[in-house]
Amino acid sequence: MAEREVLLHVENLVKHFPIKKGVIFQRSVGAVHAVDDVSFDIFRGETLGLVGESGCGKSTTGRTILQLHRPTSGKIIFEGENLAELKGEKLRRKRRDIQMIFQDPYASLNPRMTVGKIIAEPMEIHKTFSGAAKERRVQELLSLVGLNPAFVNRYPHEFSGGQRQRIGVARALALEPKLIVCDEPISALDVSIQAQVVNLLEDLQKELNLTYLFIAHDLSMVRHISDRIAVMYLGIIVELADRNMLYQNPIHPYSQALLSAVPFPDPFIEETRERIILEGDVPSPINPPSGCRFRTRCRYAEDICAAERPALSEVAPGHFCACHFRDRFARK
Repeated sequence: MAEREVLLHVENLVKHFPIKKGVIFQRSVGAVHAVDDVSFDIFRGETLGLVGESGCGKSTTGRTILQLHRPTSGKIIFEGENLAELKGEKLRRKRRDIQMIFQDPYASLNPRMTVGKIIAEPMEIHKTFSGAAKERRVQELLSLVGLNPAFVNRYPHEFSGGQRQRIGVARALALEPKLIVCDEPISALDVSIQAQVVNLLEDLQKELNLTYLFIAHDLSMVRHISDRIAVMYLGIIVELADRNMLYQNPIHPYSQALLSAVPFPDPFIEETRERIILEGDVPSPINPPSGCRFRTRCRYAEDICAAERPALSEVAPGHFCACHFRDRFARK
């Protein structure tokens, strides 16, 4: 098997948001540890799923990759260039290759602009198309996402949630990007519409050779669309593996708890499965626990978990886990 090409390499990514106090003379009194020492690769043409509960840092990771948030430290290597070091025109040119589909299709589209202007705006900013060629490109994009090209003069309020998200997808495709960060693109949609949007993303990936970072809560949907899955908890990645490997053999106690909550279609198997109930609440990202971030809710935690943070290490080929007792949970 030929070695896959790494399109995006994230190394020791950190993003802290300072907490300010004072009206006139503001001073930092702490920081929100949104993302802490996160590393992963995304291979060209694949979909990497990023899952975890609300507030764990998934969206911040995606936005920091796009430089919507500048990282506190770490490297974001895209096609050989560190995005964290780029500024001005160089960064603007690089953004043509990385686009984002936002979570809320109601808030991410300007209500004062027609659909045609919304989709054409990236082309105008980056000067890729103009005049009649731009109008043709907008109509092509609408057709590509399954909408009528005659809708160019309509406004966002005239569309349903699923149609608005298709408009968001068309806008993301306007500059022919290589990587798209999908920030929970289906969480605000009806269940009946979610599968349609996911199928659209899969079809576009095959047709245009796209690469996705797919951020989501829905573990079943993530398994459907992703090639590999990274599990995030309180700003760190605790497990990273091929989708089937992760679902069949979750090693980290947090991954085990998450997957135990996914319903199984067979009622006899569902009745015999162990449901892992996590005790306590997620700690504050302002003052995260020492050592392992998950230790305050882990039923296997010991003294070493408080003293030392476990590294994300390879347990099996392509299967990484950040747990001091990873060998105990791995199936032989």
